Amino acid sequence: MNTFTECFKTILTGEKVESRKAARQVRKLLYSSSNDRSKYEDIRPLINKAPEEYANISEDWRQDNFVMAISVLYFLHHRESEPDFLFPWLFDLLQHDNGYIRHAAVRMFDNELGPLTYHIRCPDRQHNQSRADKANQILFQLYCNLQDLINDLSKPCFNRYKLIVSLPTGPFKSIQMVMSQLREDCGEEHMKDFENRFGSRYLNGIELGGLCDCEICKQR
Repeated sequence: MNTFTECFKTILTGEKVESRKAARQVRKLLYSSSNDRSKYEDIRPLINKAPEEYANISEDWRQDNFVMAISVLYFLHHRESEPDFLFPWLFDLLQHDNGYIRHAAVRMFDNELGPLTYHIRCPDRQHNQSRADKANQILFQLYCNLQDLINDLSKPCFNRYKLIVSLPTGPFKSIQMVMSQLREDCGEEHMKDFENRFGSRYLNGIELGGLCDCEICKQR
């Protein structure tokens, strides 16, 4: 398997062991010094239709392999035309029972937040205002969706945890990880605006983004 196309063909059609090996080979190909970047063009269409392809996979282990491989090449998706078109799929993955799939979803969210928050993190650079406005709309919707999930999945037993890393493994923790990255990339001013617009600042002792109001968290 010397190309991304060959890897994904094996991931989608091969037996369990071969599919797993192919998923791992994707990362090796990406970081291979001999890899020709022009090879990305052959696999880009599959990245753009990943949600549809995923929906056609019946085996749990193949879903796992597919999502992990897609997360490695997620930067290839065509964000210029629809920068948020994969979000509904990523939110589904973020709530998956499989921890590997949730981890891959967190990684894809993190990958997406960089370009979306560039105008916020680098205000001195020249930016296209219409794109910046569109990014702000997407970021606020992302915030609202994450907060809705946090509200839905919150349990009283989570009150005792002061940091995200301490939370039990599961969808709630994964969602808080994405919220934490959103907070870091957007900065305090934007997050306060999001919080005010959403109408709630704290949830069960855990501040939006995953940290509570204790002295330890204030020092982070």
